Amino acid sequence: MLRVLIADDEPLARRALRRLLAPHEDVEIVGEADSVAQAMELIARLHPDLILLDIAFNGADGFDLLTGMAAPPRVIFVTAYAEYAVDAFAVEAIDYLLKPVAQPRLDAALDRARRLLAPPPKEPATLELRAPGRLLRCAPGDILAIEAEGDFSRVHVTDQPPLMILRNIGHFEALLPCPPFLRAGRSILVNCARVRSLDMRSRDEVRLTLVGKAEPITLGRAAAGRLKQALAARLPPARA
Repeated sequence: MLRVLIADDEPLARRALRRLLAPHEDVEIVGEADSVAQAMELIARLHPDLILLDIAFNGADGFDLLTGMAAPPRVIFVTAYAEYAVDAFAVEAIDYLLKPVAQPRLDAALDRARRLLAPPPKEPATLELRAPGRLLRCAPGDILAIEAEGDFSRVHVTDQPPLMILRNIGHFEALLPCPPFLRAGRSILVNCARVRSLDMRSRDEVRLTLVGKAEPITLGRAAAGRLKQALAARLPPARA
């Protein structure tokens, strides 16, 4: 259940939002506020998952509410002012809706909120990898990379020969935690924690060496570029 607080000083705007939220059976409106002070009191008491928040707000604005709290709930701004969109995303708003809000637009914003607020999937302790004539049980961290091979996936596991599994790469992408796993390209999923080196062989060919695998994997330029970007974000800044 998605617990929502409506924070808007206009009764007609709150009524319109109630009407738009009504088709969503998993949404519970836990309260309504017409001022920043009332919104802060309701948040402290009701702990909503999400605020539908106006910007112009009885002499204050929605940003005053967010900056006045140590850990505010996630927010979707609903406002008549287009010029504050950049400021809204600077405070990590889920979405920014302009009044009057159309039903499909609110529906899309709620879908985004559900994805962001959903608890992360629990990482399995072990995985069963079934290949013809072979069954291997391993920890997710022992998987080094997965390459797409049509309806099959070539799974590279630490100190093991690759296994051909009758599962597409999307199955493994949904199953394995991100990070450290990264879908670097349409046909490659990489465990970034096991990357040893990236070696540029030519403009369009890069060799990926992984800890626990003797032979490198060849990547295309686009996949290598995305992987390099992800690895750079994980590294601490270089010392001067």
